[in-house]
Amino acid sequence: MINKQSVWFVTLFSLILVLSIYYVTLNDSGLQNIIDDFNKNNPPTSSVNVNVEESSLLVSLRVLEDESVLKEMDDLQSILLDSTKTSEEKNNAYNSLMALNQKKGEEEKIEKKIKEDFGLESFAKIKNDTISITIASLDHSFTSANSIIRAVQELFEENKYITVKFQNA
Repeated sequence: MINKQSVWFVTLFSLILVLSIYYVTLNDSGLQNIIDDFNKNNPPTSSVNVNVEESSLLVSLRVLEDESVLKEMDDLQSILLDSTKTSEEKNNAYNSLMALNQKKGEEEKIEKKIKEDFGLESFAKIKNDTISITIASLDHSFTSANSIIRAVQELFEENKYITVKFQNA
């Protein structure tokens, strides 16, 4: 007896097979004609050019931090997957991995808050109770640094030692 699942499977498989054969046998000019026809019938309503640039200093800081975090995560994951490790070692590795993820989330939250509140690109790094923030800006005023420190401190219940460093964009 043929059931509904089998019929649906055969139907969908046949459709995928037919479309695959059609795509493989279609030459590049035919595909280009289809794309041109689609673009002719559906012109873009408006063109928006978005140009996002980030300071090379911030990019290099992020890359260095990401490399160190990935290395540490790999080490912790190897401990978790090692069958010779004790359950206590695995538990400690798991807790460290969770702490890394939480720290990364807090750093991203700080960067997002600075971007939303002040419109500045930044890089935040948390180590214990110390938060180091690097801002890519030409404005090096004490008042903006103080405002950033206060805004970041609002994100945490306990007091943090927060430093703000300005770098030319």
